[in-house]
Amino acid sequence: MNFAAAALAGPAAALDVVAGESRRRLALELVRRDRTREAAALCLAILNEEPDGRQWLAEEVVAAMEQAALGFAGDLAAILTGIERGSAWHPAWIDGRTRPIADARLSVGKLRHDLDQCEHLRRRGVDVPLDEIIAEYKAALARLSGSGGARTPLTDQDEQSVGRAFGRLVHVAEAPRVTPRALSPTWDRWRVQRHYLERRPSVVVIDDFLTPEALKSLLHFCQDSTIWAGNRYAHGRLSTLFFTGFNAPLVLQIAEEIRDAFPLIIGERHPLRQLWAFKNTEVLPGGSTIHADFAAINVNFWITPDEANLETDSGGMVVYDLEAPISWTFREYNERPDLIRELMTRHQPRAIRIPYRQNRAIIFNSDLFHGTEAVCFRPDYLSHRINVTMLYGDRRLDEHHAEPELAPEAPVSVCAAWRSAALARRRH
Repeated sequence: MNFAAAALAGPAAALDVVAGESRRRLALELVRRDRTREAAALCLAILNEEPDGRQWLAEEVVAAMEQAALGFAGDLAAILTGIERGSAWHPAWIDGRTRPIADARLSVGKLRHDLDQCEHLRRRGVDVPLDEIIAEYKAALARLSGSGGARTPLTDQDEQSVGRAFGRLVHVAEAPRVTPRALSPTWDRWRVQRHYLERRPSVVVIDDFLTPEALKSLLHFCQDSTIWAGNRYAHGRLSTLFFTGFNAPLVLQIAEEIRDAFPLIIGERHPLRQLWAFKNTEVLPGGSTIHADFAAINVNFWITPDEANLETDSGGMVVYDLEAPISWTFREYNERPDLIRELMTRHQPRAIRIPYRQNRAIIFNSDLFHGTEAVCFRPDYLSHRINVTMLYGDRRLDEHHAEPELAPEAPVSVCAAWRSAALARRRH
């Protein structure tokens, strides 16, 4: 019996005849056949028994993204996330067999966020012992209340209490694909592409980006899902990545539709490389997040209602008319603010300011330095500012990249070059 036949015969027969590479091929075949529980059990065995098992599964996710098989990539990523961050309550197929989270660090900001989220889920009637989890979070928060923004490894006692939920998939809201589409039909795709190709810098803004149904479902998914694992950032910023839970079918549908909507600037030549969402839980000073990204095209959109924004003229993004040098490494253009400031002082780039609006998307050359404006949203849980980023292509293969030339000394100017009557918000 070969591995394909074993996949049809069931997991018991399959495990009797497969080993090594065949076992891995069987796991992938089971995923393709939507036999998630069996596939996950086999992937779990591979990760437990083979030293490079985790690397193999992560590389299969990346390969599927490269081949534009985003649904398959999402299924694999969900299995990997479930194995690494599953809890006693989710996903059901791990049967409570949780693994330690190697990179988990407690922080006051994340504990406060998670406590607020648990209280929100309790009000929604989610079937998880949230009273116990809330009590454990409060105890951990009281112990760390004087640590400021420092991140602290979990103690053995933490692992037995707050560690049951911290950084784990306690609850994940449903976010299925929507019909007939996720991207709104109210804006002109061809005009967007023409503006992107004709403008320098390549920056285009689209309002009413998603359909109302897709926007509502995505916001619900982000607010109700315990996927906000990343807490290494200043000012209470939290992240969720493709490999930590941001892999719902709706998220992948949006990524697919973006690719298909822009054949001239994304299409088949710029596959999806990464996607994530960030959440601001505190006030963010302006100018504190300037960076470039490791892709050709950046699609960034906001989903929190406008009413949450206490400074209606701020909270958006600034994109600078200056590209990261192609010779710079990821660390230099993403994690070295000193080098970025030096380069910007030398070139004095023009700044394009884009105010915050719910359901507003910015599509721009990912080489351009950019950053979040000052954020001051209401402090309640449902008012946290959430932005979604999808990165397409390789910056080294992007024909729009150009090394910056020296500019004359001049103050940074602010403009609204992105404004266009064709792409303006529709008022009803």
